[in-house]
Amino acid sequence: MDSMCRFGKYRVEREVLDEQRLEEITKRKPCSDAQPSLTEWLKDSLRCTVPKLKRSVVSSLPVLTWLPKYSVWEYGMPDLIAGISVGILHLPQSMAYALLASLPPVFGLYTSFYPVLIYFFFGTSRHISIGTFTVLSIMMGSVTERLAPDMDFLKMNGTNVTAEVNTAARDSYRVQVAAATTVLGGLIQVVLGLVKFGFVGTYLSEPLVRAYTTAAAVHAVVAQLKNIFGISPRRFSGPLSLLYTLKDVCSLLHHTHLSTLVVSAVSMVFLIMGKEFNSFLSPKLPIPIPVDLITIVTATLISKYAQLNNNYTVSVVGEIPSGLRSPSVPDVSLFGEVIGDAFAMAIVGYAICISLGKTFALKHGYKVDSNQELVALGLSNTVGGFFQCFSVCSSMSRSLVHETTGGKTQVAAVVSSLIVLVAILKLGPLFQELPKAVLGAIVFVNLKGMFKQYYDIVTLWRSSKIDLVLWLVTWVSTLLLNLDLGLAASVTFALVTVIFRTQMPTYSVLGNVPGTELYVDIEKHREVREIPGITIFRSSATLYFANAELYLEALKEKSGLDISKMLIYKRRLEAKQKRRERRAERRAKRQAKRETQALRAAAQLSGPPVLSVEEEVSSWKGTCIDRNVPDQEGQDWSERENGTVFVIPTTLRKPDDNCRWEYLKSGDPDCTSLGWISELQDEDSTTLDSSSEDTLSHDLERVSLGSLGKWTWDIHSIILDLSTANFIDIVGLKTMKNIFHDFSEIDVDIYIAGCQATVVEQLELGGFFSQTITKRHLFASVHDAVLYCLDHRGATLTPRYEPSLALNGSTKL
Repeated sequence: MDSMCRFGKYRVEREVLDEQRLEEITKRKPCSDAQPSLTEWLKDSLRCTVPKLKRSVVSSLPVLTWLPKYSVWEYGMPDLIAGISVGILHLPQSMAYALLASLPPVFGLYTSFYPVLIYFFFGTSRHISIGTFTVLSIMMGSVTERLAPDMDFLKMNGTNVTAEVNTAARDSYRVQVAAATTVLGGLIQVVLGLVKFGFVGTYLSEPLVRAYTTAAAVHAVVAQLKNIFGISPRRFSGPLSLLYTLKDVCSLLHHTHLSTLVVSAVSMVFLIMGKEFNSFLSPKLPIPIPVDLITIVTATLISKYAQLNNNYTVSVVGEIPSGLRSPSVPDVSLFGEVIGDAFAMAIVGYAICISLGKTFALKHGYKVDSNQELVALGLSNTVGGFFQCFSVCSSMSRSLVHETTGGKTQVAAVVSSLIVLVAILKLGPLFQELPKAVLGAIVFVNLKGMFKQYYDIVTLWRSSKIDLVLWLVTWVSTLLLNLDLGLAASVTFALVTVIFRTQMPTYSVLGNVPGTELYVDIEKHREVREIPGITIFRSSATLYFANAELYLEALKEKSGLDISKMLIYKRRLEAKQKRRERRAERRAKRQAKRETQALRAAAQLSGPPVLSVEEEVSSWKGTCIDRNVPDQEGQDWSERENGTVFVIPTTLRKPDDNCRWEYLKSGDPDCTSLGWISELQDEDSTTLDSSSEDTLSHDLERVSLGSLGKWTWDIHSIILDLSTANFIDIVGLKTMKNIFHDFSEIDVDIYIAGCQATVVEQLELGGFFSQTITKRHLFASVHDAVLYCLDHRGATLTPRYEPSLALNGSTKL
């Protein structure tokens, strides 16, 4: 291809690059050499070297990358302050969220200790706070109460059943259920992390996660109503369980325990006022005021000295054992019953953790490894499950405290876990008189941030209706179908929206921006020029099986060429013309037969015979063949189709004379004319009327739509911009082949522009290229394709149009 392209008064001093020329210049490797073979990959994976071992150890233990470089003078004091602040926040939240999980409060303290230490070694985020979280606590509570309901642990008194529940046996079994679910969920996370499945969290989009947590907050509120009002509603499981529980709570409201309700109301008022005061003074305070801890301490002191449990029957936390529990193997037989819940909690916990981690990483300029986060969170859950912990993830409130108080690394998390350890070893018995209503009030007030997420409805209404529908579907399904089934339904709907968006993309015709090589949608931009004779077609999504048919339909609509109807019309006209030709041929045969009979009758009267070649070929073949008519490679004359008639002159010629024959009729469809007349030396020979109805008005030739006159169009080239495609499947490949074939039928050239290297490789492997479709039809950019089309077809078929060819200032007049 010429290294300089000239169009009118413009001159471009660079080569127009198609795919074949681009490969020659860039020396692109063949597809077989682009990726290593399976054997090479296995050898490289199993090969052990010192640098590779070092990288493996460091990637598995991220703490080794930053702890040796830790500066005590720079990071020590901020991490200490942040750790104390987060540790103080851990104490009330862990006990409150343990009630959400339907477990004794002390197990919330365990959950805020062991997993935090494990994450310190294996996590990659520096700011998130691992521990109890509202959503996971609610999900765990639904599992423990489903497998260990109160009615299964009623105390037996002889033959009568009392209303008293054996809480010790019930709590012991619920702890086993929680530990088994936590270990299984942790193992799932570790396996997903090891197989590099960290991208699974990306399927939980931000609208989905926010709607899910908002609906989970409603579950948390309903679950705490029993502690707020001092009633004992039944616990339901499965779809619509929230509505059944809410209905039962409403039916028991007349049994509200007034003392418990007063404690709850006072605690809520104190918490709300304290948090608002905290927010007002936050710019001036180095660390936030621990309102939750102050509330717990105050309520515990009041409950202890006022004897709220004995005098007013206010339910309290009860016995909190001191010291750590020895590890134990969870009940493996429970795995089959909790595997669905474990998987749901594993995915939800990871999604919340990675979203918070990436937020802080982006803000503070470091990187979070999604696969390593799966492994770290999985190990935290797995190890914690052996110490009777329940599922953990990062908490937004504690993580914000960690970051706002100046925390720099996970050393702050170690400090917070030490504070929790002190509470477990020494301070646990002090909280035995803490009213459960206070913990319920803490849960209520801490859910304020999640309830603010209802404002997302207004925001999404303005920005994206599809995301709004996803938010609403997630919220409704989580409320009605419970947390596990609601998550499955939400993810399924999210995937459907992705398919819908790729199946129904935006199709556009592009025009040139004057003075540039840019091509944009002509319907959305005014100052662009559509290039005469060329249609540039672009889809906003990749071409694959779900939208291949829609792609073709949109191309027909945008180009103005209904190729299907045009080809059907062409086929019909071809068939009609063939039928007319066959009818004309049959009429010609009949007419020739009648004329032959007439000639024979006339020959009997006047003398000169009329011979049929088929009957008398042996008598004249050697002497009366016109030398000007070439013998068709030795083909025997008797093999010609019947009905060919020649007239012999009345006067016989000399043997050395050239015999002239009149060609009356031939059924050979390859002949360019159905009436061919040879010169006869005798003037009284008989001929057929060449203008008779037995012959067609036109020779049989390939029908073209341009000659039919039904359609007229001024497009000679179509450029398919595939720059948005990141892959192409077999259906898309066949669709592209059909486009090339069908449009060539109406003399329209098809070109492809902007293909990524992976797409070109998939075209090669799929057998897309052939003698008719070569890499000369692929161009590096839309502009290169336009220049090629104008050079080869624009000058002869359309008025000359010169797109702006400013290439790095090299255009010249």
